[in-house]
Amino acid sequence: MQGLRWQVIFPFLFSWLCHSVSGQIHYSINEELRKGSIVGDLAKDLELNVKDLSRRKLRIVSDVSEKYFSINQDNGNLYIADRIDRETLCEAAADCVLTFDAVVENPLNVFSVKIDIQDINDNPPTFILHTIRIEMSESRSPGRRFLLQNAEDLDVGINSLISYRLSANQYFALGEKVSTDGSVFPEFILEKPLDRETQNKHELILTASDGGNPVQTGTALINVIINDINDNPPVFTQDVYKVSIRENIPLNSTILQVSASDEDEGVNAKITYSIRTTANNILQNFNINPESGEIKTKGQLDYEVSRFYELSVQAEDGGSLATKAKVIIEILDINDNAPKISITSSSDIIPEDSAPGTVVALIQVHDPDSGENGEVQCRIKSDLPFELISSTGNFYKIVTKNSLDREKASSYNITIQATDKGFPELTTEKVLRMHISDVNDNAPVFEKLLYTTFITENNSPGASIFSI
Repeated sequence: MQGLRWQVIFPFLFSWLCHSVSGQIHYSINEELRKGSIVGDLAKDLELNVKDLSRRKLRIVSDVSEKYFSINQDNGNLYIADRIDRETLCEAAADCVLTFDAVVENPLNVFSVKIDIQDINDNPPTFILHTIRIEMSESRSPGRRFLLQNAEDLDVGINSLISYRLSANQYFALGEKVSTDGSVFPEFILEKPLDRETQNKHELILTASDGGNPVQTGTALINVIINDINDNPPVFTQDVYKVSIRENIPLNSTILQVSASDEDEGVNAKITYSIRTTANNILQNFNINPESGEIKTKGQLDYEVSRFYELSVQAEDGGSLATKAKVIIEILDINDNAPKISITSSSDIIPEDSAPGTVVALIQVHDPDSGENGEVQCRIKSDLPFELISSTGNFYKIVTKNSLDREKASSYNITIQATDKGFPELTTEKVLRMHISDVNDNAPVFEKLLYTTFITENNSPGASIFSI
């Protein structure tokens, strides 16, 4: 009777192991929502019964997204758990997406949840320099143009589109210059002749406005000093420089040298180079020699953090005339990350009468490298009665391959090995211990089929006559 009881109970206990269903849910939210804001009714969208959420252990599986979202087990709603700043997560990328897998058990299901983070206009345009100094000769002819620094806006889309205006005055107007890559820079235009003896200094306000609603603005003060002639700005040999480097390049390595020339003489032809940006990820990783124009690595690069950088490099002569060029640095991946194995769900004990194909665990394998460096092959080491079956995405199911017999082996150490295709290849191993529970599958057996013995007469009642 005891054996029958195990046979009835265990199919119910382990029926959840045999199911793995995938689906995808898509939400779209604005950045900077308050903590506790509702993203959506996840349970309803996944067609789950709210009363079963705790029992089925609905949870988020993600190395990143579980910091920003939480699931209420009482009502099934998905909530904001932490501040979401789109510019921190995705910088200037056109699309910003957070994803995670929602896992439930009994039966086991894995759902893919994708959340688009929409930009709001939470960053005003910013000038690197709050005060712009321009020196020009009184002999400058009307129509002369001076390139000004552009403002930067960390938002994206229409919220980052910048227009410029200049405070009212009688000598200067504002124009725009579009570089070969589409970047727009404000230009300072001389409208009428200057007279240093009448006025040797002009102070103007340059205002940058973005395209958001409401509009945000940033300003810079322009100081115009009237003096003698420096009538040629520096000219770069290229408008755009490009270079590709590996992510493991040593610190202080020269990756590129920019060069500009100036037709003026003396101090007006002396060129100083600088990187013009407020982005910390650029300033922390690169610097430029102000005299030679050599760009060197300053920080440790990581392909998994950023795959390319765009630097705005300025060449300024001794008379404060400047021009800019763009430097595009592509980071090449190396195989510097071993695969990661995560046990998403597993059962510590399985009955010995489990049928072949019974799911006993769900694992996730991930390698943050790119290309073949991030392609992973997964297997179970040693000849065991278990095998790996690929599930959705980078998930694998561990299932029974053959019949189990507790009398032969009461437990197994399942070693999962994940190896990427990089060179040299990197390997990770993880051990999962499984215990086999007994079922009443063995009847008693006598040592002999026939026993023979002799007894004497007149034995006392209760006397032993034979042992079997």
